[in-house]
Amino acid sequence: MHWAPVDLSFKSLNNVEDALNVEPNQRQQELRRGKDGTFCSRIVRLSNNNISELTGLINTVSVLLSQPAQLAWLDLSFNKISRIDPMLTELQQLRVLYLHGNSIVRLCEVDKLGSLPFLHTITLHGNSVENKCGYRGYVIANLLHLKSMDFNGITKQERLMASLQHKRRNLHKLTSSSL
Repeated sequence: MHWAPVDLSFKSLNNVEDALNVEPNQRQQELRRGKDGTFCSRIVRLSNNNISELTGLINTVSVLLSQPAQLAWLDLSFNKISRIDPMLTELQQLRVLYLHGNSIVRLCEVDKLGSLPFLHTITLHGNSVENKCGYRGYVIANLLHLKSMDFNGITKQERLMASLQHKRRNLHKLTSSSL
């Protein structure tokens, strides 16, 4: 079943917990509520705000959604996030993660998402990290279940090349550290 998103974008939120004090944007598709007042959705949009840290995200999702463990799509695009909080790995059903238009600089931040078993779509463009050499290959090699990155599908050839580069990089690290 397709759920309407809990859309909290363009709300001038300074942190994730502020989302508990505002009403979601109205959409054509009706956003249903459970008997307890929580939203029957698997999608949360927090885009185009002023969020720099994800402190309180798990609690906020738990208060907003009737089945928080089933969160599948999280849109954090166009905020001020500079690092990927490891707490995102608690969202084990996460399939789509939008992080484009933030302030992520370091490629190794992506490593934190490697344990998400269903993550198949990610966006990171519009962050400084996209200017790093080998950016796309690095992300593909470290997020094994990806099917799409930055709104572009991942080809078999890209996956193979990324895997080879990743193995070569790891081999180089091993030989360098043993010298």
